Order: sequence, then structure tokens, then C-alpha cells
Amino acid sequence: MIIIRLDRVLADRKMKLNDLAAQVGISNVNLSYLKTGKVKAIRFSTLDAICHVLKCQPGDILEYIDNEK
Repeated sequence: MIIIRLDRVLADRKMKLNDLAAQVGISNVNLSYLKTGKVKAIRFSTLDAICHVLKCQPGDILEYIDNEK
């Protein structure tokens, strides 16, 4: 299972979701869905833009958890 840790990175950067949405060029609603894990996929271009704005790596935002345990 992939867990989205966008809220943690935003808190570390002291950035609001609305500010990130404006800088990335994605709607607040779509970014909110991503933050809450209600999406099935993310475009690499969107992930690239988020990482660029937050100055982070994709692994800072996405975490894999083995749910077979």
C-alpha cells in the first residue's frame, strides 16, 4: 500500500495547501484529494512540480507499507 505523506512535508515547510496548489498549478480540490489519499494515481509531472516547490524527493511524499503482514 502507498501512503501519501504530503501533509507532513507541508507542515515541515510551514506551507499551506492553497499556497502549494497555486505554485504547482493544480486545483485545491485535486491537491486535497492527493493529500488525503483519495487518488489512485499521480502524474509524474505533478509529482515533479510538487517536489520542485517543496524542495523534496518523491520518497518524502510517498511511502510504501507492506500490508501482507
